[in-house]
Amino acid sequence: MLVRIIVLSLYALMIIWVGIRGFRGTKTFDDFYLGGGNVGPWMTAFSYGTAYFSAVLFIGFAGNIGWNFGYSGLWIALVNALLGVLVVWWLVGMRLKGAAAEYGVNTLPDFLNKRYASPELKLLSSLVIFVFMIPYTAAVFMGLSYLFTSNFNIEYWHALAFMGFFTALYMVLGGYKSMAMIDLIFGMIMAASVIVLLFSTLDQGGGITQITFDLRQIDPKLTQTVGPPGWWPLLSLVLLTSMAPFAMPQLMQKFFAIKDKSTVKRGMVASTLFAVLIGGVAYFVGSTSRVFINPEVAPAAFDASGQPIYDVLMPELLTNVVPVSLGVIILLLILSASMSTLAALVLVSSSTFVKDFYQGFINKTAKDSTLTMLMRLMSALFIILSVLLAYMNLDSIVAILGISWGALGSFFLGPFIWGLYGKRFRRSGAIAAGVGGLCTCLFLYAAGMPSPQAGSIGMFASLALNPLVSYLRNRHGRPAKPYSR
Repeated sequence: MLVRIIVLSLYALMIIWVGIRGFRGTKTFDDFYLGGGNVGPWMTAFSYGTAYFSAVLFIGFAGNIGWNFGYSGLWIALVNALLGVLVVWWLVGMRLKGAAAEYGVNTLPDFLNKRYASPELKLLSSLVIFVFMIPYTAAVFMGLSYLFTSNFNIEYWHALAFMGFFTALYMVLGGYKSMAMIDLIFGMIMAASVIVLLFSTLDQGGGITQITFDLRQIDPKLTQTVGPPGWWPLLSLVLLTSMAPFAMPQLMQKFFAIKDKSTVKRGMVASTLFAVLIGGVAYFVGSTSRVFINPEVAPAAFDASGQPIYDVLMPELLTNVVPVSLGVIILLLILSASMSTLAALVLVSSSTFVKDFYQGFINKTAKDSTLTMLMRLMSALFIILSVLLAYMNLDSIVAILGISWGALGSFFLGPFIWGLYGKRFRRSGAIAAGVGGLCTCLFLYAAGMPSPQAGSIGMFASLALNPLVSYLRNRHGRPAKPYSR
């Protein structure tokens, strides 16, 4: 316990140091939000990867999906790496950077506004980001708090307050400069830690052959290509976590900040390898949960009826699998992954309010110093709101993330992707895609459909509506407006 406290204290001091250093180099809004738009390949690659993976992956998804799907959960890791990282970098990276320079924009809502000449779309997208980023951030805080509760035997709300304070500290001070500097460190910690976690799991389970045998004894379907819940629940999770990144604001922000084309090429390779390692190990370790965890070994991970509490499975599993001497490494793994994701979410959400909503609709002549100050204030407010929602503990991490990613992907995917690649897609098509996709997702979820399935269908609806409505308008309406320069 003493070693963990010492390491955690050193970690906190590092965050404070990076925040102060970032503060000294942050003079303008562009510095705070994009690090000056001059971030190199390694920082961008690790920043993208660490924003993609967090405690939501290691605590919520790995535990829930691993317990229910077994080895087939590895499909999610594979497709996340190939589609959600490699193809996103390849298709979106430099194209978005070029579009940002062409239109003079640095946020996703502003891009949609300039691309479609639609202030309405800018306002809608700003509101969607701010509203649906809060539950996503809350889910990350929840995952971290469960981990701290398991490791330090502290109360849930104490862990929430601790994490909220340190996230606010280095974000309010330095913005993207702090985040980019520390993400490189976080990424290296994560890569080293998951290797330790993988070998510890294999050692405790007697090797991959023995673990596979034990899983088959529990349920033969856990080692099959498609796990027990079936192909549709698995496919919906694959689609949700791999398609949404094509238009997730916190991931697209990385491409606004990249330096040049060579940064994209090198960052694409580094990010993909990072995703294969992190995602593959997380879902594999999660799939072993039934081997290591049961009500006798870890009673805290099960309710009174013996059903697993999914968000508690992985903290208990990590405690049982990883030797005490290495436990601090795993703590740093989850902490590093989550702090970076939290920073990305806070940065995008606060910038949406300040740049797109406040400057876009309330005070168009706001000074740069005013915007930077408001960014700091909104970052703190957003963290407070997310911590309060996490404290309410309304649902499982997977359910909360599912509706958040589903809603964001359903709104942005159709307007953003088609708008980035085609000139014939119209404002009416973009608005129909955003509103229609979002309403489809929320209606299906409200009707009782699980959030991953609702989100997946909403994203396909969004992708379909933009070309459909634009085609009808192009055929029967007035010519499309030219791009707004």
